[in-house]
Amino acid sequence: MANLQASLNMHPSFAAAAAASGPPPSPIGGGGGSSAAVAQERNDRKQASVEQLVLDLCDRELRENTLLELSKKREVFQDLALLLWHSYGTIAALLQEIVSIYPALSPPTLSPGASNRVCNALALLQCVASHPDTRIHFLHAHIPLFLYPFLNTFSKTRPFEYLRLTSLGVIGALVKIDDTEVIGFLLQTEIIPLCLRTMEMGSELSKTVSTFIVQKIMLDDIGLRYVCATIERFYAVSNVLGAMVVSLADLPSTRLLKHIIRCYLRLSDNPRACFELQTCLPDMLKDGTFHVSLKDDPTTRRWLQQLLHNVTASGMAGPP
Repeated sequence: MANLQASLNMHPSFAAAAAASGPPPSPIGGGGGSSAAVAQERNDRKQASVEQLVLDLCDRELRENTLLELSKKREVFQDLALLLWHSYGTIAALLQEIVSIYPALSPPTLSPGASNRVCNALALLQCVASHPDTRIHFLHAHIPLFLYPFLNTFSKTRPFEYLRLTSLGVIGALVKIDDTEVIGFLLQTEIIPLCLRTMEMGSELSKTVSTFIVQKIMLDDIGLRYVCATIERFYAVSNVLGAMVVSLADLPSTRLLKHIIRCYLRLSDNPRACFELQTCLPDMLKDGTFHVSLKDDPTTRRWLQQLLHNVTASGMAGPP
C-alpha cells in the first residue's frame, strides 16, 4: 500500500488534492484541536481502507466483494478515480470482468449475479469517466469500446437491461461535460446506431439515458453535421424519435419527452433537416397531446414552441 500511496503522491492532481487538505491540525490548544485530530485520523483510516480495496481488485479471490464495496464508496470518496487509474493492474482487472461475460451475451444466458458483478465494475469505470483528471486518459485508452457489445444486445430481461443501463451511464458521464474530442470519438466509433437501438427497445430509463446521449452529441456542431450529413442518418434518428413520441401518448414520461423535444429542436437548427421535419414531426407534438404533461415544465414548453415555430417558418421559406 505504501507503494500505491507513493505513486499517487507523484501524480500532480492527487498531490494537489492532498496538499489542499493540509497537514493534520495540532491538538494543542484545547478540545477543538483534539476533535479535529480525531476526525483526521478517522479520514486517514477511511483512505487506507479504500486504498486496500483498490489493491484487492487484482486478487481474483477477493474481487467480487471488492467490486461491491468500492461501488458503494464511489460517491463519497472523490479521489477514487485517481486511485483506480494510477494503481497498477486495476483497470486491467475491471476490463477482465467486462470481457469475461461476453460469451453470455449470445445466446443470452447472462445470470442476475453475473450482471450485478459486471455492473459494479462498470460503476467504477463511470467514476473514472466522470473525473476531470482521468476522463481523457479513459478515452485515449479506447475503453468505451469494451462496453459497446452490451449496447448491441436484444434481450429485454432484467440482467441485460441493467447491463445496458449501466453501460449507458458510463457513456453519459463522458458526454455530460461538453468536449468536442469526446463527441468525435463517439461518432467515429458509431455510438449513435447503438443508442438508437436502445431508444427503440430499452426500458424507459435506458431510453432516457440513450436519448440524452444523442442530444448531447447533436448539441455539438460536429454531431449535428454528422446526423444531417445524409438523409438516411437524419431519418434513422427522426423515425426513432417519432416512435418514442407515439409510445409516450400511452405511457407518459416527462423526463424522456424533454430529451426528445430537445433533440428535435436541435435538428431544426439545420435548414435541410428543419424542412424535412414538416412531414415527419409527429402530430402529437403539434396538437396539444402533451399539454398536461408539460404544464409544470416551462423550459420544455418553450423548446416545443420554438420547434414548431422553426418548422412553420421553414415551410413558408421553402426548401433550402
